[in-house]
Amino acid sequence: MKFTKLVPNVFFENIQDGLNLFVDCLEFSIGYNDLCSENPCCVVQKDMLSVFLFQNKEYADKDRPEFRLHTDNIEDVYEKVSKTHPHFLHPNLNKITLRPWGANEFALRDSTNVCVIIQQWN
Repeated sequence: MKFTKLVPNVFFENIQDGLNLFVDCLEFSIGYNDLCSENPCCVVQKDMLSVFLFQNKEYADKDRPEFRLHTDNIEDVYEKVSKTHPHFLHPNLNKITLRPWGANEFALRDSTNVCVIIQQWN
């Protein structure tokens, strides 16, 4: 068995919240686009990563996911995000911090409590 990519689904009451986090803040681009339909959705992509965003209040109310994005230059990511979108910095991990498991991390949280942890292993 071989797998090449994991593409998570993330549900938002208003899909614009997901676009604000992934496209505006993290600079993903929109690949597949069905934003004008009755049930808006899209796939956002960056490098080899993809996330499927859906507008669906029922599912958004049930689950607020947490993701980890690995990088090889956490300082650059932190500098850019903290300057352009400081409101996304998670109050519990708003600075680059060496974690007990050996990774440097900081976290982002959007207004719907979707959390993205940016991580660099030492």
